[in-house]
Amino acid sequence: MSDFIPKQYKKDPITIRIDFEKLKKVDACAVKYNLSRSEFINQCITYALENMPYPDGQTAE
Repeated sequence: MSDFIPKQYKKDPITIRIDFEKLKKVDACAVKYNLSRSEFINQCITYALENMPYPDGQTAE
């Protein structure tokens, strides 16, 4: 079993505008899963990018 080594991940601070009702849902989900708002949004974005269909078999990369 490999050792767990905590480390900082490089993240760029950004600003987004989001509908208030959507933000309430994001915050509720983050609390439910014991995550920060930022971490929850990051995981949602990662999931969407890895699972959304792209035209002509393209990828997000």
